This record gives sequence, C-alpha cells and structure tokens, in this order.
Amino acid sequence: MFALQVEMKRCYRRGKGKRGRRTATAPNHNTRTVRLEREEPQTPVHAGPSSSGDPSSSSLTQNSVVPELPGFYYDSDKNRYFRLLPGHNNYNPLTKESIQYKAMECKRLKLLEEEEKQKKKTTRAGLNSSMLLQKRQLGLLSSTSYCRLVHELKVNCMHRRKIEIHSPDSSVAGTNNFKIIVADVACEQIFTVNDVEHGGCKYGIINLSGLGKESPTVEMYDNLYFTNRKVNSMCWASLTHPDSHVLLCLMGIAETPGCASLLPASLFSSSNSGDRPGMLCSFKISTAWSCAWCLNPQMSACFSTGLTRRVLVANVVTGRQQSFRTSSDVLAQQFATQAPVLYNGCRSGEIFSIDVRQRNRKGQSWKAIQLFHDSAVTSIRLLKAEHYLMAADMAGKIKLWDLRTAKCVKQYKGHHNEYAILPLHVNEEEGLLTAVGQDCYTRIWSLQDAHLLRTIPSPHPSSKDAIPSVVFSSRLGGHRGVPGLLMAVKQDLYHFSYD
Repeated sequence: MFALQVEMKRCYRRGKGKRGRRTATAPNHNTRTVRLEREEPQTPVHAGPSSSGDPSSSSLTQNSVVPELPGFYYDSDKNRYFRLLPGHNNYNPLTKESIQYKAMECKRLKLLEEEEKQKKKTTRAGLNSSMLLQKRQLGLLSSTSYCRLVHELKVNCMHRRKIEIHSPDSSVAGTNNFKIIVADVACEQIFTVNDVEHGGCKYGIINLSGLGKESPTVEMYDNLYFTNRKVNSMCWASLTHPDSHVLLCLMGIAETPGCASLLPASLFSSSNSGDRPGMLCSFKISTAWSCAWCLNPQMSACFSTGLTRRVLVANVVTGRQQSFRTSSDVLAQQFATQAPVLYNGCRSGEIFSIDVRQRNRKGQSWKAIQLFHDSAVTSIRLLKAEHYLMAADMAGKIKLWDLRTAKCVKQYKGHHNEYAILPLHVNEEEGLLTAVGQDCYTRIWSLQDAHLLRTIPSPHPSSKDAIPSVVFSSRLGGHRGVPGLLMAVKQDLYHFSYD
C-alpha cells in the first residue's frame, strides 16, 4: 500500500512538470518586458571568440539560445525580453543598431583592456624568439625567413603610445579629424588631410623624426593649406627627386570644377627653395575617385586619375592627356615600375591593365589583363616582382592574384567592409599585410600564408567618421627610424611600437 502511494505521487509530479510551459505576456501600452516562466530557466550560452581572433565576427542571434521575438530583444544579464520599439507613454530608444553597437563597444573596451595589460601572445604555437634564434644559428632558417618571423613576433607585442603633435600654431594641432595619412617612401614624413568642422579640408606635412624619443613627438610644418573642397584621393609624386611633390584630387563644388593639383612638398615647410614655380600645376577634371603617379622612366612626369567611367593619363610637363573610357567608375589605381602599365580597379568588380604608351582606341580593345571580383574593388597593390597583385573589395574580401595565370592564389580573411573605399598596406620586406576595416579594427596578416596575426581595436568608439588611417614601417622617421604602426584617428596620433 505504501509503495502504491509513492508511485502515485511520482506520477502526479511527472504530470505537473509536463504541464509547465513557457509563456510570454502580450505587450500593452504600460508593459515593457516579457518574462520567461519555466521550471528550469536556461542561461544563454555565448560563443567564444573566433579562431581568427576577430572580435566582430559573431552576431547577437548566434550567441543566444533563446528564441527571437519580433519587436523584442533578450538581455542575457537580466534574463528577460525588452521592447525594441518605443511605447505610447514614454520614449524607448532601443533599436537593433544601438544594441549591436553596445555589444561591439563592450568587445572593443575589453580588447583595449587586454592590450594595456599586454596579454598578447603569438598566434602560432611554439613560435618564440629563442626558438627562432636557435634555428637561425643551426642554419635551418634563411635570413629572409628569420626576419619575417621576428617581425611577426614583434607585431604581436606592439603597445600603444599617444604622440604629442607640435605645431607653430597651437590652435591648429588637435582640432580637426584626421582623414588620410600617407607616408613618403623613406617614411621620414607623412602627408595629412584633416576634415574641417564646417566643411572643406586642411592638409600639410608632419615630420616623424621625433618618434624615437622616450615621449614620442612629431612636428607639423609651418604651412597648412585650407580648401573648401573635399580631397578625394592623394599620392606622393617624384617629379624632380623622390617624393618631391604631392598629387591631390579635389572634388568640384557648385560651379567650380574638380581638379588634380601637383604641389611641391617644400611649400609646406618653412623653406621653399629647390622647387621652381613652374613645377606647381593644376588640371581640371571631373570627380576623381583615385590617382597614381608613374615611376617608369618611359612615362616620366605622368600621373593618372580614375574618374567616372573614364581613366585620364596626363603629362605634367607637356600637358598632353590621354583618355580611356571604361564601363564603370575607377576606384583604385597603381602604375607598374618595370613597364608603363596602369592597373585599375572598378566599382563593377573588374580589374584591368592599360599600356599607356598606346594611343586612344575606340571600344575597350586596349584592355590587357582582366580579373574579376564579386564587389567593387577599393584598393589594389602590386608586389615588387610585379607578378602578383593584391586587391580588396566592398564585400570585405582581400585576394592575391597571380597575373601570369590570372588566378587567385590566396585569400586574407577577417577584413570588414561594406561600402567604404579603404586602402591596403603591403610591406614585403617585413612580410606583412595591414588593412583597416569599416568596423574600425586594424588587422595585420602574414603576407606569406595569409594567417591573421593581430586585430587592433581603435582607441576611439567606432563610427563612420572615426575609421583610422594607418602607416606601417620598420623605419618610421627615416633610415634610422623606429619600427611600428602609426595610427591617426579623430584628432589623435598613436604609435604602436615594438616591445
């Protein structure tokens, strides 16, 4: 009899447990939360970081095991749902975008905290300085491989230091957001373009010789120039000597047409000696998306601009111009040095080359090499031997193309881009590829095997006007300079130096 009573109680409990189910109260004007009523509430399981070390690769829906309800989001800390849309009685600013931004900001702050504690380790198992030195002494590593792996180790140990900007006019430094920084070939100085608050741009040159000091400082040259037009693209130009000039492409406004201006670099320093007045020139053009300077002696003193459905090649001495019509806007350009050939990347995803020695031809029979991406090509970089070309697009893909076979041989994963024109930085001597994503993270890959070495968060919260501009070199400041990464974001300059 006693055993029968025990069995009946078990059946009753079992039946009561089956009747317990998950319910959600319907939202009304005064209700702002939806509760989960269940016997054993489950704690959301968050996915760990991806294998590539990219903090922005996971989404909120993938991280949670609770079901999605239209118009609501689930807060894992409070174990309840909250409304996304504003109610009738009071204002509720919650949106999916704000929730995702909050999650990304939490990850950025966490990564910054880890950076300051210097918890960075090598991404390759067993790779350390003592092991590399031993292999080098035993002859198991060539000097090239040894230097490349040492740079890889040092990149993972870089720590951030803020740079003090010295300027003759104290009201200029630190007042405008950096938009572009581009270093000359020797990495002795950088050309900077800053957005002005009420429209237009300021541009000038900063000397990097003070980076090696205990408290890094840089000096902004006396002459800063202002334009009420937007600077779309720029590059260094070697007209009278290496990096003697700067080529700027300015967007037209109202009745003022766009132009490509060639300015002597000495204009931005206190002394203007060494450049003749005739070396300053300007060409009227339509809106230019890109520009490039030719270093091949067969086409000396020539530059190109990528326009809307057109490529323009001009000689700054003779004024002669060549125009090549294209089927799409040209967003990226680079000249080869071993031959007078210009490579172009288009909004349509096409990459093609032009031999600029030929005269204008009807149609598009002048196209030589043709490669194709699935999205708009935003940056192209030729490797030194000029057998390979690196290209990035607006789908976040970075591909290495073999120009001899017209095939993709490597892909560098982790880059994030949706619509911005973002540059690639290739350092073959160090064996590194650097790119800043639209999510404001700076990523560094091994050029040899496409391995993601490090993901660096921005010191500032991510936004459209706070995408960092970077320069990487093993000799920042000149021949005896210091190695590391130079980052410009908002009004600040940072140096990520080797430890």
